Order: sequence, then structure tokens, then C-alpha cells
Amino acid sequence: MTSHIETLVQQLDGNADESYDARAELIWIGADAIPAVIDGLRSLGGFGQLTAVEVFEEAGDPRCGPALIGLLDSDNPTVREWAAMALASLEIDGAVEPLRRAYRASLERATPPDWTEPVGIRWALTELGARSPVVPPLTARLRPTTADNAPGWPSAHVTEIINDLADHAQVILYSQFWRVDADGTSGVSGPALGWELDWTAPWEHLVEESRSWSLLEASEAPVGDTIFVAPTWIDRTDLYPER
Repeated sequence: MTSHIETLVQQLDGNADESYDARAELIWIGADAIPAVIDGLRSLGGFGQLTAVEVFEEAGDPRCGPALIGLLDSDNPTVREWAAMALASLEIDGAVEPLRRAYRASLERATPPDWTEPVGIRWALTELGARSPVVPPLTARLRPTTADNAPGWPSAHVTEIINDLADHAQVILYSQFWRVDADGTSGVSGPALGWELDWTAPWEHLVEESRSWSLLEASEAPVGDTIFVAPTWIDRTDLYPER
């Protein structure tokens, strides 16, 4: 059985069909497969490591914690991002400080804060209780409290939310739009303005620049009773974290 599991681990790096089948069988085997996946992790390429992370998440086995923490030093930014999010999803003990180091490393590499790796690490730190996003009073008050857990705020309030966040020195990175109706929740295409911030600029400039772009985006965004907006924003401390 052990040699078969080791073969499956190496197949995680195979073509899409082979990797998918190996992933499914390793998940089916469950806890007995985890030690072999951990041992084989460093011999896998980026694709295989990403698939291994999926196996870890599905297995829900805390023994994978040190291996996931090790992946935070990967040369592959997507591997680092997925490892960070898995650490939070699995609530791995001792993950907070490695995640903080990984986040500082992303900033030192001059990775824009709106790229998926820093976004994923911030999410992980938030989920683990190590980061508290700033939510101004008006923005908090406008958040719906419906049982269906709508993904964001009613689009009718988008301008108020943008101004409230900017008035409280928050930089808005982007916004996602969603439709919530009887068929479920689905993404809605918003305006593709393609705006980018100059992260070398002073924080106050970033706040006002993001306000201007976000308001322009809001003026062209979809609206309706079933449309919700979910902005993503950061605080000054996210760009200049304490050491």
C-alpha cells in the first residue's frame, strides 16, 4: 500500500487527468496517505504541490501544518498563496508568525498589495484572528444582516461605502459584483477600468486615488435590487506592518 501511495503522490505532477485521479484517490485514502504526501512534497513541481495542498485541505489533517508552513518559502507565488490560505482553512497552530513573515516578504519583493498572494495571506491572517480589517461605522451599519449571507453590500450603497472607507483612510483595491436571486449567487461583470495605483506614493495620495477610481467604477457598475458589491480594501498598517 505504501508504494502505491508514493506512486500516487508522484502522479500529482502528471497531466491533468492523471493528477486529478491521483488527487481523488489520495483524498479517498485519507489520513493514511498524508505522511507520504508530506514526504513527497519537495520532489513535486509547482502544479503537483498545488494539488497536494488540495489533498491536505480535503483531508483536514493537522499533521500537514509544518509542510504547509514550509511552502510559504516556495519560489512559486501561487504555491505560497494556496499554502497560506490552507493554513487558515485548517486552523493550523503556530501559523500566524510564519504568515506574518510571508506577508512582509511579499512586501519586500514589491508585490502589489492587490495581487492574489498578499490578498490571500491577509485573508489567512484575518481568519486566524491576527488581522482586524478597519470597518468604519457607516460601512458596518450598511452591511446586510440577512440570513442568506449576501456577499457584500447592496449596490445602491456603493458610493456611500467608497466615501466612508476613504474618509477613514482606507485604500480600496478593487470591487467585485454579485447577483443574488432564487437561482443562487453568481458573479457579475463590472466595468474593466484597469486602474493601477503607484505604491511608492504617499498613503494619503493612494487613498484619494483609489477613491476617485472606485467612484468612477461605481458610476459604470451594474445596479439593481439583486446586485451586491464586495470591495476589498487595506489599511495603512497592511502596507507598513509592524515588525
